[in-house]
Amino acid sequence: RIARPTGTPRIRVSGQGRVLAEWRWEELFDAWWSVTHAMQKLRDNPDSADEERALARDFKAPGLRPKLVFDPSDDVAAPFVATGTRPKVAILREQGVNGQIEMAYNFERAGFRPYDVHMSDLIEGRVNLGEFVGFAACGGFSYGDVLGAGRGWATSILERSALRDAFAAFFARSDTFALGVCNGCQMLSQLKDIIPGAEHWPRFLRNRSEQFEARTALLEVVESPSIFLRGMAGSRIPVAVAHGEGRAAFDSAVDQAAARVALRYIDGDGGVASQYPLNPNGSPDGITGLTSSDGRVTILMPHPERTPRSANLSWHPAGWGDDSPWLRMFRNARVWCG
Repeated sequence: RIARPTGTPRIRVSGQGRVLAEWRWEELFDAWWSVTHAMQKLRDNPDSADEERALARDFKAPGLRPKLVFDPSDDVAAPFVATGTRPKVAILREQGVNGQIEMAYNFERAGFRPYDVHMSDLIEGRVNLGEFVGFAACGGFSYGDVLGAGRGWATSILERSALRDAFAAFFARSDTFALGVCNGCQMLSQLKDIIPGAEHWPRFLRNRSEQFEARTALLEVVESPSIFLRGMAGSRIPVAVAHGEGRAAFDSAVDQAAARVALRYIDGDGGVASQYPLNPNGSPDGITGLTSSDGRVTILMPHPERTPRSANLSWHPAGWGDDSPWLRMFRNARVWCG
């Protein structure tokens, strides 16, 4: 053995029964982080750089502290899957979208029959959106985000009257659902005028850090009508984050207060995350997921679909089984379909 862990912020080197050298944690951290911090302040938002340094320098920072109010191994969809009925769900993508494979996997695991549907299929009439009980708009970079994240994708729907009408009719049905993740979230937020009960949703703008954020964050599931998150409220779950434009921007304080928040970033103590990088994009009140008034349409910026298994997470507590808590989202949707 050459070393042992310590619970105090000091590093001590000993030999032959005497102390050879000793450093305070802050001294070593400052020496190691100084160049990184200087570069980051020049490249990124300097306030974000300072906040990240302060958090990393805090020896007593709690880190990730997950908490579950349900058992992920409990397959609530099993009785419905056992009937042999597999509702059709469209895995919707556009040029530049890249998250369709993992999205389809989650819905398949939950008892759906996923179909790969490209926007060109809808535009050219090869596929009818009305054939599906649900659709998932996937993550990626539609049109390279050159028009703003999700804007080109949304415009391709809104500026085609037949397609706009098809989506409006789909949202108006009481027996359908929709999920938008990352780029799909950004796109659906711009369709809010044709989604009943979504009028208070925000737009999603460039991250406060001014950088693409790819990291693990801690989310709290907030009490909401979302069909995807039933029975999960109060849980705190690590999630993959990967976006450059995830900062929620509401048109007014009234909209922010009225919006039905479903997910928010939190710190290790369970408080709303306001500082970077616990709140990776600077959204007010840590808001990163919302739902419509009846819960049938849910949008979120993080990527739960990337982690259907606990092993897919960068880190998870010992004792979690094979199924990640995030798989429950998709099983909940299957339960809702009946």
